[in-house]
Formats: sequence, C-alpha cells, structure tokens
Amino acid sequence: MTVAVCADVGSTYTKVAVVDLDAGALVATAAHPTTIGTDVLRGLDAAIAAAGAADADEVHVCSSAGGGLRLAVIGYEQRVTAEAGRRVGLTAGARVVHVAAGRLDRAGLTALRQANPDVILLAGGTDGGDEDVLRHNAARLAGARTRVPVVLAGNAEARDAVAAHLGEHGVPVVVTDNVLPRIGELNPQPARAAIREVFLRHVIGGKGLSRGPRFASLVRGATPDVVLTAVELLADELGGDLLVVDVGGATTDVYSVLRPDGATSADVAGTLWRGRTVEGDLGVRWSATGVLDAAVAERLPHDAALASSAAQRAADPSLLSADHSVDLRLATIAATVAARRHGRDRDLRRVRLVVGSGGVLRHAEPAAAAAVLDAILADHAGGWRVPTAARVLVDHEYVLAAAGLLAGPHPAAARRLVRAGLLGH
Repeated sequence: MTVAVCADVGSTYTKVAVVDLDAGALVATAAHPTTIGTDVLRGLDAAIAAAGAADADEVHVCSSAGGGLRLAVIGYEQRVTAEAGRRVGLTAGARVVHVAAGRLDRAGLTALRQANPDVILLAGGTDGGDEDVLRHNAARLAGARTRVPVVLAGNAEARDAVAAHLGEHGVPVVVTDNVLPRIGELNPQPARAAIREVFLRHVIGGKGLSRGPRFASLVRGATPDVVLTAVELLADELGGDLLVVDVGGATTDVYSVLRPDGATSADVAGTLWRGRTVEGDLGVRWSATGVLDAAVAERLPHDAALASSAAQRAADPSLLSADHSVDLRLATIAATVAARRHGRDRDLRRVRLVVGSGGVLRHAEPAAAAAVLDAILADHAGGWRVPTAARVLVDHEYVLAAAGLLAGPHPAAARRLVRAGLLGH
C-alpha cells in the first residue's frame, strides 16, 4: 500500500488526511493546533504522528496560515479589467486586499503599499486594445522599486516590453496570458497557475512560518486554490452544478461550479462558471462580530445574547465552549449571508449538491450540521435564486483538501476519493 499524507495547515488548526493511493481510500484523519507562534512544522508533525502516518510515502501540504495569500489587482478600468482580475484572484485562492483601476498616481501607490499584498496581479487592456495604462502602471511600480512579485496578465501586445521594464528595475515578474483577451471573455486559468507559482516560489518562504526549507518544499498551493480544484473535480464526478460553503473562524468561503446553459452573458468582465467568493467579515471566531453586523444588514434574526457570545469569541478566538449551539447559530448566519452574496450574480437554481465544510460543521452532530445547510436552501428572502432540488452533506473527513492536493500527482486516486468520501459510491 502506497500512503500519502494530505495536510491543510490553517491559521488555527492543522488537519491531516491519510490516503491509500492505490485504492483512493481514506485511511485516517487527525488534527493538531497550528504552531504558528513557533514553527508550523511542529504542529504538522504532531498531526501526522496522531494519524499514525509518520512513515508515509508522500506528504502534500496546502496552507492558509499567516494570513494566506494577499493579492492586489491593478487594471485598466474598474468595471472590466480590474473586476476580471479580482475574480481570477479569488479562483487562485487569494484574498483580494486591494483593487485599483486606471493610471496609478502617488496616492494610488500609497494605498497599494498600505494594503500589504503578497502578490500584485497587473492587468489592463484587451489584446490589441489600450496599452498606455498598462505601460504607465508598470512604470510606476518599477519606479517605486517594489519587491512584491508581479503576475503580468494584460494586453499581449505590450506584455514583453512591460515585463522587461519591470525586470530591469528588480521587480520579480511572472508573465502569463491576458485575463481578459476580449470584452466578455474571461481567461482565468493561466493567471491562476501563475499566482500559484508565485505563491510557492516567493510567498510561503517569506511568511516566517518555519525555519529552513522543508515546509516550503511540502506546500503545493494555497488552501482555497487547492479546495477549488477539488470542488471542480467533485462537480465533474457529480455531473451537475455544485455549491460548497466553508465556514471558518475568520472568513466564510463559497465555491460554485455551474454548467453554462448556452445563454449569452452581458457581463463585460466575463462570466466565471467556476468561482469562489471570500467573505472576510464572516467567521465564527475572529470575525464573529461581523456576523452579527451582517445579520442586521440582511435583516436576519438574532438576539442580544448571541451578540454577547460573538463578542467573546472575537476577543478570544481560542475560546472553547461546551455549548456548540452558539457556534452553530453564528455559522448559520455566516453561511446564509455568504451564500446570498455569492448567489446574487449567479443562477444557482440547478445546484444538485450543497457541501458544508469548516471545523464548526465537522465537529457538530450530523443533524445540527445539516440544519445549517438546510437554512441556506430555505432562504427565499435573500434576493438570490435558491437551489430548487439540492441535497446536502458535510465534508467531515477533510476530503476536499486531500482530493485537491492529489488531483495533480494522483488524479485517479483523487477521483476515487471524492466518489467514495463525498458521493458515496
């Protein structure tokens, strides 16, 4: 039996799934608090040992520790290229911390620095279209001598000259295809791959998460990017539309994979049929008070006692409570609001499967976790098109992260894993 350890090193917990690669079957799971204050390898090794997999043949890791991947997007025009770049950044597993459009000026550079991105996605102009803004913004970045790596995904006509100019000024740059080669045609995959490359080459080692090269050598990607890969794989195996809601301590991520119905989209930034949104104000620990603020804005019911409990969790994210009902109430609001925001510009009526993820759902009783997802499907007052005939399940065994990590090196095992671990066949 050939065994692989698949680990997700999060900001709070490190989760490990041990997979029999020959059978594509889950062997064991374990978790350990992430040792972000010392060296994340301590927590990783402890989780691997707890799973009984210290002698595993392979180890594959994804990570969102240290704040994950922070991305700034600079584009030509807010509604078109900058928005297209933002959507692509989300599919690449990034938290988009800054979006700028048009010609960068001194104030724009200051705002960019204050956002403290790990990577800059520099876009602008359709292929054969405007070159001036892309050239101007590259010159501004070069003149500022930024050392933040740049993924260049703009007008193909200007790309080589812009890359050369950045390189001459010591700016790390990776060149890829235009994210918006034509109006309404979104091209996410090349930029997504380039952002992943930059994350692995420049970002992981610079986070100060571990001493020495071992951790960086194990990491295959940012956790949300890896999970989206698994979601895409799951949708292919399902043969239908899919929605995944991952409720975390700091954010709630929503992923969807939809099949185009042949209708022409009027969205000038392009339609992203396989997408992700990140709700940075919705979480059951660090962002717990944001959940209550969102409840007010969305007119969802809550009470003073829940507001007090949310404040306690935000003040002490490590708080453990014997009363899981509070976390589940917060998770229900977070999941509902996140699904509303995600679904307001997507038609999710044909979604056949809704998958819940995140520690609050994994550790809940099955009926209680399912109730959180059922609340999403009963949300007919949120201004979005609710799935009409979807079933729900919870990823109790970390299958999504494991399958995403294995999809590249072991695609057959990854497919068997999602079929057995999530689809039940």
